[in-house]
Amino acid sequence: MNATPARNDVQLGMPRLPAPDYPADVRARLEADAKEVIARYPGSRSALLPLLHLVQAEEGHITRTGIRFCAEMLDLTTAEVTAVSTFYSMYRRTPSGDYQVGVCTNTLCAVMGGDAIFEDLKHHLGIGNGETTEDGAITLEHIECNAACDFAPVVMVNWEFFDNQTPRSARQLVDDLRAGRTVEPTRGAPLCTFKETARMLAGFPDRRPGAVEATGGAGPASLIGLRLAKGEVAPGHADHVVSPRTTADGPPDEAGPSPAASPDGGVPPRRDDAAGPADEEGK
Repeated sequence: MNATPARNDVQLGMPRLPAPDYPADVRARLEADAKEVIARYPGSRSALLPLLHLVQAEEGHITRTGIRFCAEMLDLTTAEVTAVSTFYSMYRRTPSGDYQVGVCTNTLCAVMGGDAIFEDLKHHLGIGNGETTEDGAITLEHIECNAACDFAPVVMVNWEFFDNQTPRSARQLVDDLRAGRTVEPTRGAPLCTFKETARMLAGFPDRRPGAVEATGGAGPASLIGLRLAKGEVAPGHADHVVSPRTTADGPPDEAGPSPAASPDGGVPPRRDDAAGPADEEGK
C-alpha cells in the first residue's frame, strides 16, 4: 500500500481524467481510514471494494474525486477503479437520497404485490426508477431478489427489511422518512442514512445503541427444509405456517393471523380476502 499518485491512464491509451482532490482535513481522515482497510488484506488491490464504499460514505455516491483517491491509495489507474465502480449496482454514479427505497420486483414479490407497490410509489413520489425526490430524501428503485421470499412483498430501505408491505404501508413508510419520523425495520439493525450504511459496508462497525443486539432471520417457509433435513419433523407432516398476507391497501395486520397448516402438513388454500394486488387485477 502507498499513497503515491496513481499510474497514468495514458499507459492504457486513455487521457487522464482531471478530478479535484478532497480538502486537506477530509483527505487526511480518509487516508487514515483507508490504511486501516488496506491492512486487512494480503494484497492492497483486494481493498478496492471496501474503499469504494468508504468514499461513497463521504459524498453519497462515487465521484471522480473518490475514484482518484482509491486509485492513488491502491496504485491503480482511474480506469481500473472506474471499471469496478460501474459494475456493481450498490455503487451510485449520481447523487442519491438519504434513503434508498428498493422494492423487490422479482417473481414472488412481484406476484404478491411488489409490482403494484412499485408503481404506486412512483406515482406517490413523482419519480421514476433510480430517481431521487427534490428534497433529496428518497431514491426509488426496483431491486432483484433479497432472499426474503417468506415475507413477500418486501421493501428495503438502505438494505434493511420492511416485510409484508402493501401500497398503503409503503406510502406511509416513505412519508415518514421524508418527514423525519422514526421508522423501525421489521427485523435487523435500526435504520440509518445511506452514507452511514456505506461506511459500515466499508468494514467499520456499527456502534449505535441496539445495533449489536439486532437479530433477524429466515421465515418458517425457508426453515422447514432445514428441520426436515435434521429429522425434526416427518415429510408430509411439517407444521409449516405461511407468512402473513395482506390486503392490497391495508396495513400488514389487516388480513389477520397466518393460516395454519392443514393436518396432513400441506399448505391450505389462500383465502380470497387475503389476495395481493396482482391477484385482484386478474379477477
